[in-house]
Amino acid sequence: MICETGRQLIVTIVKKGWAQEVIRASRDAGASGGTVIPARGTGIHEMQTLLGLRIEPEKDVILTIVNPDQTDEILEAIVKVADLEKPGTGIVFVINLDKVAGRVHMTMDG
Repeated sequence: MICETGRQLIVTIVKKGWAQEVIRASRDAGASGGTVIPARGTGIHEMQTLLGLRIEPEKDVILTIVNPDQTDEILEAIVKVADLEKPGTGIVFVINLDKVAGRVHMTMDG
């Protein structure tokens, strides 16, 4: 069943090993949890080579679904704990979720 939702998805990309800190800060700020996906990739401040080969650092991608009234507080907590104001530490952004399908633990009407 496809459900209408007014939720938002906070996507955080940080260096591998930082996911638990991000989830802890998110929960302390009101989120109910998050999903961690391992990834690889580089930003402009992370380009490295070894013997002429490009190295792609490992990353953690954290997906957190939140109510819009929680977004700013959770976003600020993530930026602070992951030190995202510093270049090369990661990025966080928000996507509006218009519809979702599948069984989710969050009630879409509240």
